Amino acid sequence: MYTDLEGKTALLTGAGLEDGIGFATARKLAENGVHVILTDLCRESQTEAGVKQGTMESLQDLASKLTAAYRVQVLPLALDVTDNNSISKMVEDVKGEFERVDILFNNAGVSVGVPSPIHDYDEAAWLKTIEVSLHGTFRVTKAVLPLMFGKPVSIINNASKAGKSPLPLNGAYAVAKAGVIMLTRVMAKELGGVGVRVNALCPGLIMTGLQKWRFDLEAEIFECSPEERQQEKCKEVPLGYLGTPHQVADLAVFLASESSSYITGQAINVCGGQLLEL
Repeated sequence: MYTDLEGKTALLTGAGLEDGIGFATARKLAENGVHVILTDLCRESQTEAGVKQGTMESLQDLASKLTAAYRVQVLPLALDVTDNNSISKMVEDVKGEFERVDILFNNAGVSVGVPSPIHDYDEAAWLKTIEVSLHGTFRVTKAVLPLMFGKPVSIINNASKAGKSPLPLNGAYAVAKAGVIMLTRVMAKELGGVGVRVNALCPGLIMTGLQKWRFDLEAEIFECSPEERQQEKCKEVPLGYLGTPHQVADLAVFLASESSSYITGQAINVCGGQLLEL
């Protein structure tokens, strides 16, 4: 337990799926007494391009679970990180419930148009991936920072192993996440003097709903079962197994706490040894 976190407020994007890194982090923060603002796109459809998404109903259900289990305040909000009007409304709603934000977890991200090589990549899909994963991180941070100034705070950006070691046929995602890593470093340089620490997570193979979708997709390409594809990918991991969202959440919460008070500007791998570099 991180006792210094009790009573603080955290805002998380892309946190509307129970099997995702965003909600796993929200749960871990709530366990430590943090009030939580859960946001997600909250479209009527639960899937887009085959990928499951959070709805407002599911977001409210997750919020109720956290409130009941940990007796913290939880505010579920719809948020489109590509739309400045949506971001502004979210910020106003937050102001109506909380005095400030102490922890920002930029978790929202997508991978659209895959699998595709660069020379064949649909331009709209390419731009959508970067718009959500990179520009969304910039937009939300810019809008939320005025609620964070005045005390030591932590921003955590969810990047990816792909931002350091590119994934073939998934170029837009790799480029976007590389951008998130550099954005993290820029913000750490610019904001360190006012008490804002900024770090990035670089997960590898983590068994989320999105990862399961990728295994299904890759299984069709390689003409095997999703289970066989998963087993094959596990061979790339020195520890021999896929990580869980909760293992990523453990690092996120550490970075939110005072236990990491001298850590900023870092992009930390959570990948079972797939990457043996900083």
